Amino acid sequence: MTMNRDYAEREPTRAEIDGLQEPTMIEFGAPWCGHCGRAQPLIALAFDRHPEVRHIKIEDGSGRRLGRSFGVKLWPTLVFLRDGHEVARVVRPTDANVIQRAMALLEEPASTRTA
Repeated sequence: MTMNRDYAEREPTRAEIDGLQEPTMIEFGAPWCGHCGRAQPLIALAFDRHPEVRHIKIEDGSGRRLGRSFGVKLWPTLVFLRDGHEVARVVRPTDANVIQRAMALLEEPASTRTA
């Protein structure tokens, strides 16, 4: 899988997200958000090292249920899921290494992860 450059046309439901089995990163943001635009090259670098991670890019905002269900307050917020459960979160990244470390947590066996 590769990094998505476009926001999803349809916001998935929380039940759909919770049912995901593959390692996934959900990116919450908006196309006009400056912080989101500056984070794109950092996210791309992280995906170069972790192409197996699914990327779901969600346009967030007032009235958007999925972002509220994850408690998103700032953009971009990157939520890293394994088997539908959050294992890491990065808010307004300024360093690709932070994103790569979060992605690496998706590869660890469940018995070695910490909450």
